[in-house]
Amino acid sequence: MKKLILATVALLLVSASSFAQTQIWKADKAHSKVGFSISHLVVSEVEGKFSDFDVTLSTDAKGKLEKVETVIKTATINTDNESRDKHLRSDDFFAAEKYPEITFVSKSIKATGKNGYKITGDFTMHSVTKSVTLDTKFNGEIKDPWGNTKSGWVATTTINRFDYGLSWSKAVETGGLVVGKDVHISLKLEFGLQK
Repeated sequence: MKKLILATVALLLVSASSFAQTQIWKADKAHSKVGFSISHLVVSEVEGKFSDFDVTLSTDAKGKLEKVETVIKTATINTDNESRDKHLRSDDFFAAEKYPEITFVSKSIKATGKNGYKITGDFTMHSVTKSVTLDTKFNGEIKDPWGNTKSGWVATTTINRFDYGLSWSKAVETGGLVVGKDVHISLKLEFGLQK
């Protein structure tokens, strides 16, 4: 019985030690951007961003990236054109009232060269979940003038909006679509280590 108690205590101590070594990083929204671009009338690109989002990184004690979780509020889409943004929030596109969030949860993280990563996970939009890979670069870690630990990351990917049920569009006379199918997503993120 005594050995069982000692083994249980040891297991709890090891588990507590492992948990304590996990570092949590939160995106600093004031110094981050979740943006996108998409073709318009075939010949140009329209850019936009989401104003409200949460991105969390988990790293081990040595700074190795272990997990990425992202939540984006669809109603906060901003393309600097209120009429267009209202249309994008409507049922033709995001149906923001019915589907208020876009999420990403990493499933695998693979190092690719110096400071590079392929982060693959479940991307959910408009109630559809598909596997998406983010091409990611770690820009470094630093202490700010107030003693806070910060890190910088850039991630990009491209998705086909038709795969997620965002299929509204019209054809132009010369062929092609008013709004393209491929959405280029760019995340430029500054994280703060949580204390």
